[in-house]
Amino acid sequence: MPQYTPPVRDTRFILEQVIGLDRYANLPGFENATPDTVDAVLEQGGQFVAEVLFPINHSGDQEGCKRHDDGSVTTPAGYKEAYNQFVESGWGTLSFPEAFGGQGMPHVISTAFQEFMISSNMAFAMYPGLTHGAVAALLVKGSPEQQEKYVPKMVAGTWGGTMNLTEPQCGTDLGLIRTRAEPNADGSYSITGTKIFISSGEHDLTENIIHLVLAKTPGAPESSKGISLFVVPKFLVNDDGSLGDRNAVTCGSIEHKMGIHANSTCVMNYDGATGWLVGEEMKGLAAMFIMMNAARLGVGLQGLGVGEVALQNAVQYAHDRRQGRALTGPQEPNEKADTLFVHPDVRRMLMEAKAQTEGMRALCLWGALQVDLEHAAATEEERQLAADLIGLLTPVIKGVGTDIGYKVATDSQQVYGGHGYIAEWGMEQYVRDARISMIYEGTNGVQAMDLVGRKLAMNGGRAVQAFFKLVAEEAAAAKGDEKLAALAEGLEKTLGHLQGATMWLAQNGFKNPNDVGAGAYPYMQLTGTVALGLMWLRMAKAAAAALATGEGDTKFYEAKLVTARFFAERFFPDASGLRRKIEAGSETVMALDPDLFRAA
Repeated sequence: MPQYTPPVRDTRFILEQVIGLDRYANLPGFENATPDTVDAVLEQGGQFVAEVLFPINHSGDQEGCKRHDDGSVTTPAGYKEAYNQFVESGWGTLSFPEAFGGQGMPHVISTAFQEFMISSNMAFAMYPGLTHGAVAALLVKGSPEQQEKYVPKMVAGTWGGTMNLTEPQCGTDLGLIRTRAEPNADGSYSITGTKIFISSGEHDLTENIIHLVLAKTPGAPESSKGISLFVVPKFLVNDDGSLGDRNAVTCGSIEHKMGIHANSTCVMNYDGATGWLVGEEMKGLAAMFIMMNAARLGVGLQGLGVGEVALQNAVQYAHDRRQGRALTGPQEPNEKADTLFVHPDVRRMLMEAKAQTEGMRALCLWGALQVDLEHAAATEEERQLAADLIGLLTPVIKGVGTDIGYKVATDSQQVYGGHGYIAEWGMEQYVRDARISMIYEGTNGVQAMDLVGRKLAMNGGRAVQAFFKLVAEEAAAAKGDEKLAALAEGLEKTLGHLQGATMWLAQNGFKNPNDVGAGAYPYMQLTGTVALGLMWLRMAKAAAAALATGEGDTKFYEAKLVTARFFAERFFPDASGLRRKIEAGSETVMALDPDLFRAA
């Protein structure tokens, strides 16, 4: 059976020595993130997920959720009890505003805890994760009355939340939505339509579920410009905050899916359900993007979380399993065989997983810090820079992060050989669970197109130029340090390839938009390589500084330097190939008639 130990040591290293959390102690919200409090979140939060959530992960996957004849859904055995403990312990309130019952912690701290929760039980983590996104939208776009009515109990975990976008005929192209919202005399709307793939759409964990639903009002344009957002509670809420009648929204079925079986992914039927407009009419897409951007960062974190737990188990298996002898001769002559760790190809898979997983942890936490600084930084210039950076890198964190998570899961499974294919070892669940993260909240191809089609040109390219400047300055500064020079020079060359590819896209995209589409995915991968390279430069710098003092965990810091060197040697060389793919354009991609893809 699998095992899991929250990576508290590595997370603390990033927060304290790479990000330097103490530098932000004077900013709003950060005063709550004292070193003692952060330590308590990491240690106690890690203990909670390891002891309460992880033990029901495998059983929950095997049992799944059940829909009953009355449309209700029950979660697997132990989930209701675990959720009650989660709520009672206050883990869901970490970064919510104190005004609504939250602890007012920085987003970067709750992100660290969320990684632990995802690793321990991804399907469980999705229930409060969807609520977080719904609250974020209501706090920005909801009326004061809506915020007062719904948000406190959602923050407390008493009520859950969802986002309802997708329909049978409509995924990425939200302009095709058919769900209708007819105005009522009292200012409410009657919502009618069917939504599919709705994570946490119906369950028994909370007293109420607050659905945020995209729909079109009468006369709205048949495009994304005609979309409005509505709040539609499962149970209507009385003026005194108590629950009223059941609303006309039901779970028609639970999707039969590849993974995340313990999360109820529902077909939701709205049969004249009562809802209320959130924000302005026909401005729903902007409101929904608040949820989607938060969700995309959360999904990138899912890639990290599943990759981390899969890697931990592969490492343990490689320590325990004995097969064959080292190429250089027996390492343990008294044993019948050496452990898997003597084999270079097993090492290759584990080192690639380690380098990418630890790099993604730094990138996710640094990205979460930008979310905080976008609102809390001292100057408008700093707030704008943070907003630009996280806006640019959100599709990268989601797309590259989930690509990494799936590859790490499959490579970790590969380390097990045949045992990795057997359910009782638990590795095949991680592969199945990791796969959805590359698909939902916008497929990774959509993320790549968002990056090159929207983010590069936004505000005249201000964000990408700021990112280039940041990387270039840090690489140049590090080249003078003997321990960092090779890494810094490799990052500088990789950045050069990204800058060249960016220029090529700018010059050719207007002539032939298909060139942008054909190069989008390798461009996202190349941007991810630079972003992860920047994180490894920062981690190597922090590790070298710690070693220079002669204090702390010497082996930990030495391992960081070796892994940073491995990343530079094994991933930076891909940059030139990715650039060539981008600059190859779209001619051969688009050349064949669709009929020529069919079998003869």
